[in-house]
Amino acid sequence: MAVEFIKERLTFNGEANPMAILQPQMLGAVAQFESSLILERQREGIALAKVEGKYKGRKRALSPAQAKELRGLASTGVSKASLAESFGLSRESVYAYLRQASECK
Repeated sequence: MAVEFIKERLTFNGEANPMAILQPQMLGAVAQFESSLILERQREGIALAKVEGKYKGRKRALSPAQAKELRGLASTGVSKASLAESFGLSRESVYAYLRQASECK
């Protein structure tokens, strides 16, 4: 099996010479480094935006009154699937609202 990078004119065909082993490892290390830098810059940007009050995250799907109603219905035994359908949420979102209520107590 061989891997060929046409633009860079590199071919790796599985030979057991040291250069054929080193080159893919170096390319992988550089790609991982670039990815880490991008994530670090993204985190820094988000932290700066939060400090400036520009980044508030995603808007809640339910108002506080709707969330209270959802929790009340769940406590009476209404199934999570029917709650999700009636409120237009996924089941995981229903569970997240219920977890949020239990964490606040």
